Order: sequence, then structure tokens, then C-alpha cells
Amino acid sequence: MGLEGARVTVVGAGVVGLSAAHDLAAAGATVLVVGDRAAHEGVSGVAGGLWFPYRVTTPPGADDVLLRSRARFEELADRPGTAVTVRAGTVVERTAAPDRSWTAAAIGPREARADELPAGAASGVRASLPVADTPHYLRWLRDRCGHLGVVEQRAQVHDLDATAAATAADLVVLAAGGRSGELVADPDPGHPVGGQVVRLRNPGLVEWLLDEEDPAGLTYVIPRGEDVVCGGTADPWPATTAVDPGVQEQILRRVVAAVPALAGQDVLGAAYGLRPARATLRLGPVPGGAVPVVACYGHGGAGLTLSWGCAEAVVRFAAALLGPRTADRPGPPTGSGPVDDLPQFV
Repeated sequence: MGLEGARVTVVGAGVVGLSAAHDLAAAGATVLVVGDRAAHEGVSGVAGGLWFPYRVTTPPGADDVLLRSRARFEELADRPGTAVTVRAGTVVERTAAPDRSWTAAAIGPREARADELPAGAASGVRASLPVADTPHYLRWLRDRCGHLGVVEQRAQVHDLDATAAATAADLVVLAAGGRSGELVADPDPGHPVGGQVVRLRNPGLVEWLLDEEDPAGLTYVIPRGEDVVCGGTADPWPATTAVDPGVQEQILRRVVAAVPALAGQDVLGAAYGLRPARATLRLGPVPGGAVPVVACYGHGGAGLTLSWGCAEAVVRFAAALLGPRTADRPGPPTGSGPVDDLPQFV
């Protein structure tokens, strides 16, 4: 899908923004990423790296985003240097009618046997899912973007029209996470959901575990390379983003109860991040700007999970909005493009 001659500014330098920038540049666009911090310094750097649609709802018409992201990560797992693997694991279920919609995009899902589940579990699903060793993966992604000619600039954006003018953009992609809604006066700007994690030295684990309904609290264990990301919490509108030592001890008790091999392992670090929650993912054109704007935000705890599927959708929207007019046009457009003729995934 050619975007040759198009100048695109991506607002947001997290995993969603960088993935969109990658695919836009691969499609021929000249891409500038503007963000107030590097990907590893924001919530993307805190992510455990497990592909799973946690706390996100994809709107009607965007069902393929999840499947396409999983497929792209599976492809990356076959490439050296990406820090992506495919690992088996278990989703624990504790209700009579659990939501299994995610299994449509999983690899080889099957019913978990009783001996594969913790005490008190009603049921569970065994499946193989992609896992990204997030710090190394983000480094790889930034390198790939650089190889494609993507340029990063550190700045905080307060006005999309002013940013488009300053960067001579033909189109703006809004992927600024929790700040996105305020930049387009979204009536549903979303809200932060805090999450605390602790990283332990990996004693040789290869399988992940997710137990959202553990009576003791949200519990997940995600082995990567040399560490295991253990969580967690889900705190709407948290008063602070500081790591709480007491909460860390609670997390450690839960994960050791679930995976005894973690007992006594060295603590390598801890972090707290803000998931950009919204009633539904917003993915599509935003009318009224000086140049066309494509929104891509509201990923909840699934920014990495949805990143590549959203990137592909952003490219399709960009191509439809800009059409063939960028390659032979001397200056940036002054209109907002045929926004009303395109689907709105909001």
C-alpha cells in the first residue's frame, strides 16, 4: 500500500506509535515520531510482554486487529534479534461463563486439565502466545524504525494543528496513550489504570500464567529471557505512580503460591505504569483538523498486544485519506480529507 511522498507525524513514541511509524515508513511515507519520552521510559517499558487483550474492548469492525497482531508477533518470533518468542501457558478461569473470545486469535488453545490448574479454579485454557522481552524488543523496534528512515523528536504536543504545521505533515497519527483524548476533545478521553510489577531472576521457567480472578488479587507470571515479570495490580485513577513496597510483598506472595519455583529468587526491579483505559479502542479518522488525523488510542493493558494490527489499520486509513495526491503535490494539504466516507472505529 503505497504512501510515497506522504509526510506523516506520529504523536506518541510508545510501542503503538513506533509500530505505526514502522508500517507507515515501510509503505513509503516519510515519518516523524514526536513524543515526550522514549518508549522504554513510559508504560510500554513496564509491560510484561505477553500477547493478551487485557482490559481492552475492540469496537465493531476492528475484529481483525487482534488476529493480525498475533500473526505479526508470531512471524517476528521466527526472526533472530527481535526478542519475541512463542510460549505455552495457562489462563486460569474462576467463573461459570468465562470470556474466551481471545482464543479465536490464540495458537492451539485447548481445555486445561485439572492437574494444570491451581486450587479453586473452575476451568482454564492452555494456549501458546507470543511473549516479547520488552526492553530488548523496544530497542529492536526503534532500530528497525531508524533503518526505515523514521526520525524521533522529543517534545510534548499540546495542539495537533500546530504540530502538523510545525512538522509540515500531510497527516497526523495520534497514538499518545492516556493524553490522546484531550488532544482531540474526545467526550470519552479514557482514564488511567495503574499497574505495579516486580521482576525476578528467572529460575528456568518457560511457561506463563494469568489468573485475573485470583481471590488474593490479580496474578500473572511472564518468563522472558533472564527475568520473570510478576504482577500485578489494576488501580483506576491511582493517586500515585510510586512503587509500593507493601503491594510488592503481596504480589510476591501471590506469584510464589501460584509458581513455587519463584520462591527466593532475586528481585531485579519493580515498576509502576499507567494503562490508558477507554470504553473501547479508538481507531480511525478524526474530523475537523487542519490535516487528516488518524486516532489510535485507548488500548488499556493491550498496547503491545494490539500494536501491529493497529499499525496495519493506520496505514489503510492513511492511504484512504491521502489517496494519490501526496506524491505530486508541492505543499501540505489544507483540507481534512474525506473523513466522513471512512468507517469510524470509536
